[in-house]
Amino acid sequence: MSRIAIIGGGISGLSAALRVHELATEQNRDVRITLFENSDRLGGVLRTERIGEYLVEHAADMWITNKPEANGLCERLGLADRLIPTDAKFRKSLVLRGGKAYPVPEGFQLMVPEQAWPMLRSPLLSWCGKLRLLGEAFVRSRRDGADESLASFVRRRCGTEAFERLVQPLVGGIYTADPEKLSLKATLPRFIDMEREHGSLIRAALRSSRAKSSGTSGARYGMFVSLPNGIEELVTTLTRRVAEIADIRCASPVQRVAWMPLSEGSDEDVQATFTIDSVEHFDAVVLAVPSFVAARLLAENHPGFSNELNRIEYASTVIVASGHRLADIEHPLDAFGFVIPHIERRKLLAVSFTSRKFPGRAPDGHVLLRTFIGGALQPELCELDDAAILEVVRRELSELLGVRGEPDFIRVLRHTRAMPQYHVGHLDLVARIQGEMQKTPGLALAGSYLTGVGIPDSIASGEAAATKVMTCRNVSRRSNSST
Repeated sequence: MSRIAIIGGGISGLSAALRVHELATEQNRDVRITLFENSDRLGGVLRTERIGEYLVEHAADMWITNKPEANGLCERLGLADRLIPTDAKFRKSLVLRGGKAYPVPEGFQLMVPEQAWPMLRSPLLSWCGKLRLLGEAFVRSRRDGADESLASFVRRRCGTEAFERLVQPLVGGIYTADPEKLSLKATLPRFIDMEREHGSLIRAALRSSRAKSSGTSGARYGMFVSLPNGIEELVTTLTRRVAEIADIRCASPVQRVAWMPLSEGSDEDVQATFTIDSVEHFDAVVLAVPSFVAARLLAENHPGFSNELNRIEYASTVIVASGHRLADIEHPLDAFGFVIPHIERRKLLAVSFTSRKFPGRAPDGHVLLRTFIGGALQPELCELDDAAILEVVRRELSELLGVRGEPDFIRVLRHTRAMPQYHVGHLDLVARIQGEMQKTPGLALAGSYLTGVGIPDSIASGEAAATKVMTCRNVSRRSNSST
């Protein structure tokens, strides 16, 4: 029997465990899976909490469907028919300017206007800013293939005002990153492709069939889904399934992963033996933990590998969830939420009108808000205590949305070092990490710090790690000999 350890019980680790079992079943192999989780629950940052009649997400509240891994997992778990789309009635986003929230112009997709007239009518940009943005079609394209920051790319193609007033807050709402450092190639490569293939983002948008999907702005909200009981429904169903096929050990922190290469050319030995905390031996290991945790676990055996992992930076955020009577809010809340440009000098990153996205998130006549602060541009705010954070949020919600009265509840949710930062050169760094990993067959990495931060990306990384360890010689030899 082959023994595979999975360290980390977030969505990546759980997905890896299930995929190992599926592959073992398909290939008629005998594999024993042990999953170690540091905390007393599985799911990592993904958590849904019921507070009275409110359904509160602690982290992500939906996922995009143009990446198939999350929907594919739901199909295998029997959840496909429970997926729910976002509410079309409120399917738009707002951006703050001068203390007032205005809709993102219809057809504006993160950095490219697919329609001229809505952009010309929008108060979010000055006339100079609008003309400069629409003049993007005449900007010479760059074709050298070098990585470029989001800020550099957008200023070059669309102008400074479009970057500061539209692109920075919209992209910041996704990555909570510093756009001067954020790698466009690692995060939004489709815009690089649009420039390279068409010479202009606007020309590419006009020629694309995506231009027909009008009626949305900002994010492509029509492509997002969730579940009636929140993201926890996916986590709970996946956890139950993994519990049937793996030995799950919660509250079991791992301090060290070591391995001993065995002599080459031996007919009896496999390539390596992995040891966890000098106690248990495994044929393969999946590290489904943040990069800085993986770096610590591997530091003894592979300091160079560990150093590369430690180069990936993380940002922290704080989410304040609160429930309110609609009668206590002056703003109509006729959108999914609003984002705030850094140039506005506010202390909030964004406010999500969460119960406008999906049904069942708040009781009738009430609304659930999630307010975001911190991120890479204002990390000092995450150091405030709960009382100071609540004071900031109450004041800003009052000024921006006209929120009055006492909320039904209010809760501070902290995410410390939770968002990996994809800085310029990130893909090269990941390639070096993966190159180092190839030197140790039987070791695989998974997590949001590799190739994507969304739920589908995390699932994909876990499944890819499972495939890697199942094809290594350690596992295949033992499994085949046992069958």
